[in-house]
Amino acid sequence: MDTTIDTTPESVEAPVAAAGYRLSAVVKTYAQKKRTVTPLKGVDLEIGAGEFATIQGPTGGGKSTLLQLLGALDRPTSGSVKLGDIDIATASNAQLGRLRATQIGFVFQGFNLIPTLTAQENVEMGLAPLGLPAAERHARAVEALTHVGLADRLDHKPGELSGGQQQRVAIARATAKRPAVLLADEPTGNLDESMRDEILVLLESLNAEGLTLLVVTHDSAVAKRAHRRLRLEKGEVRDITR
Repeated sequence: MDTTIDTTPESVEAPVAAAGYRLSAVVKTYAQKKRTVTPLKGVDLEIGAGEFATIQGPTGGGKSTLLQLLGALDRPTSGSVKLGDIDIATASNAQLGRLRATQIGFVFQGFNLIPTLTAQENVEMGLAPLGLPAAERHARAVEALTHVGLADRLDHKPGELSGGQQQRVAIARATAKRPAVLLADEPTGNLDESMRDEILVLLESLNAEGLTLLVVTHDSAVAKRAHRRLRLEKGEVRDITR
């Protein structure tokens, strides 16, 4: 079965009402050279709306695969991945396009900012799939950057910002759409300890405002800050919260 998803931006209609995640018997397989790899083997998992959870596990253990499914960037080979009432496994490409555009924000280790654009322009680019008027994109970008403490850096390009500031721009870009979920893949991996703690405080404040937060991390100091600690190993997810 072809589980790939067309990620071409769709014109966005009304946002999909989102709650937490519910995964049931999720299996993901793919071909790697001449063998079949199964990074997820019947995963059952619930993450409540407004929860802060971290996902840990060995390199190559399926964390990125799981994050792609949660982000509606891929479909499971079998099983169900529900965000609110939408099953990512069976939804149309148009539904998934709206889900990504309106309900799911992404933050990455490498920031993924466009170096020739200012902080404000980078955030506005993230709003393009929403089809908003230019004035609304501008207002949301300024609001989001102000919210992450960068009101005085709107016109700065990435090369003029510290690593922590660049990650703040990336978080502003992800949250300017006002999503229900923020998925972060090693968001502090390129930062020193001081900057890491600043970004964690920011993420915790966003979570306290009601944003569901899922963070993939190798850093135990990050994982300890979460409501729940999950470990993905040998294709299965275990709750290791203490």
